[in-house]
Amino acid sequence: MFVINCKNYEEIAGDNIIKFVKIAEKISKKYKIKIAVSPPQHLVGVVANSSISILAQHIDVSKTGSTTGFVIPELLKKSKVKGSLINHSEHRITSKEIEKLVLKLKELKMISILCVKDISEVKKYVKLNPDYIAIEPPELIGSGKAVSKEKPELIAKAASIVNNSKNKTKLLCGAGIVSGEDVAKAIELGSKGILVASGIIKAKDWNKVISEFAKALV
Repeated sequence: MFVINCKNYEEIAGDNIIKFVKIAEKISKKYKIKIAVSPPQHLVGVVANSSISILAQHIDVSKTGSTTGFVIPELLKKSKVKGSLINHSEHRITSKEIEKLVLKLKELKMISILCVKDISEVKKYVKLNPDYIAIEPPELIGSGKAVSKEKPELIAKAASIVNNSKNKTKLLCGAGIVSGEDVAKAIELGSKGILVASGIIKAKDWNKVISEFAKALV
């Protein structure tokens, strides 16, 4: 799984999200790999009909009906959104909320990507059996310093914990990934994919950098 978090970067604003998703679709088909994109929340519906998975960046523990301003999983599903990130380091939530949201997405048969910051959280949350756990040390996010190089032991240990658990959770590696070499190293250490943001969104040539990352995953 190759997950691209667009965050709220200006580079992706307006019609640029449509251009970006079309590039990701083409590369996904060419290299036969799963690519998922998390647009800014207000743009999710614009590209939800894509041939690749479109994910929300955050969802709330709330219900359909009289709940203003909340992101409701049931409504996302009706808009063909495939799942969501949960507990990103830039939008941390409580343990109780995490548990409820993982269960809700499972109930709705939607993809759950649970973000964690360290090994203790890997051990704690793998028990919830999310589809993916993405490990991202906060200090390396957006730094240009890949966790796979700066803290390779972290990826290897997280992979061991996830792989030895008695569920179907897979590990994703995030934080500071800026090259195909970083991607290849993460896979070598036991990750089953990557979660990347600025390393792609802020690149001058989206086609070139997404292709580079995709080749490293094949």
